[in-house]
Amino acid sequence: MTANKPWLAELASFLKPDQLSTSQAVLEQHSKGESFDKGVLPDVVVFPESSQDVQKIVKFAYEHAIPITPVAVNSSLEGHTVPLKAGISLDMMRMNRVLQFQPEDLLIVVQPAITYPEVNDYTRRNGLFFPIDPGAHASIGGMVSTNASGTMAVRYGVTSDYVMALEVVTPTGELIRTGSQARKSSSGYNLKRLFCGAEGTLGIITEVSLKLVGLPESASAARVPFKTMKASIEFVTSLIQAGLPIARCELVDAYSIKATNAYNGTNYPAETTIFLEFHGNEQGVIADARLAKELAHDHGALAFESSTDPKERQILWQARHTVYYACLALNPGKSSISTDVTVPISKLPEAVETSLEAYRKAGFEASIVGHVGDGNFHLLIFYDADDKAGMERLELAGHEMIVQALSLGGTCTGEHGVGIRKLKYMKEEHGLSLDYMKLIKKAFDPKGIMNPGKKLPA
Repeated sequence: MTANKPWLAELASFLKPDQLSTSQAVLEQHSKGESFDKGVLPDVVVFPESSQDVQKIVKFAYEHAIPITPVAVNSSLEGHTVPLKAGISLDMMRMNRVLQFQPEDLLIVVQPAITYPEVNDYTRRNGLFFPIDPGAHASIGGMVSTNASGTMAVRYGVTSDYVMALEVVTPTGELIRTGSQARKSSSGYNLKRLFCGAEGTLGIITEVSLKLVGLPESASAARVPFKTMKASIEFVTSLIQAGLPIARCELVDAYSIKATNAYNGTNYPAETTIFLEFHGNEQGVIADARLAKELAHDHGALAFESSTDPKERQILWQARHTVYYACLALNPGKSSISTDVTVPISKLPEAVETSLEAYRKAGFEASIVGHVGDGNFHLLIFYDADDKAGMERLELAGHEMIVQALSLGGTCTGEHGVGIRKLKYMKEEHGLSLDYMKLIKKAFDPKGIMNPGKKLPA
């Protein structure tokens, strides 16, 4: 391999031996992410341990026009970490430390590979937490790069709402800082927002300053099954329109409940189920749950099970948090696609029903879960990768779902990101704005080495 890529020896010369690997197993491990079966082997995997390491590697790559694909825990679902043009897979997992913690300022500074549960384990003793939870144990750097949200987005927002400052190595190897530790600013262009959701195409994030919030005094969780998908979504819509301060509002369909029952050993009714959580003081969350129960009965709920006990709340939420892995276990040997769209809340019932019908017509059982409190829903579909006709039907059903979402004033992705799969919808969604996005990419990355083939169509 070194003979075919003579630059490998030069790259190895300024790294420690264990910071570089060309073993087949390591290359394959870095060839694709979750829910994406079309992998491409990188030429080498490099493991930086500091911002200075990243600078040296990126400067070298820029000089030699070598593509770089950043990766951490590799939980992306749309192919963000597939090294489409081979080159260097930059594994950030050794940069996973807390650098600074200022509880009095509700602030923590971390390296990019630390995961959000690790951040919360660190801050919990001070009564603080980072409220974005996309489900998988995602890295903070990856969450910034896709502007991840999660089950609590309906109340707390998305990752970019908590990014106060970033340290980034640009594609030319320069180390820049954007943002500050101040809670607000009107100074300069807001570059930190530009890197939030850039999917690693504008630079490598090496440090993140995060805003924290106080842990709620009390919380109430509820599980609310419905006989039909339509009734459950109309219930959610009524909750939002009633102005209830929902912290979490998640939908899990009947198929997924069946899978989680088998996976977790539970015995919940296999019906479309809404999972709710309210945060606040003890009396407030009880009152919120009481009003939600009244609305649920108005929409024909089959039950309304709620609790403020932490252990009981954890058990209630376990079904939602294990859906993906439960469905994987129910479909051994099959490939999967997990994709998402977001529409205005009032259009949610129409979008969900039409999307499910598109997959049913194509011959697939589509499992639906989602953060329906903000109009974002996810579909998980299992398929036989060797069935070419089935693959074509699968692609067509996904196309119908996205085109409809755009026609309803929505977006082709509310959480997963563009990656590879959603590239072809960028022009339709963004129009002339796409040309200005390409100008930004060209200004930051004139040689096009940074995560090429992602985020923006060629």
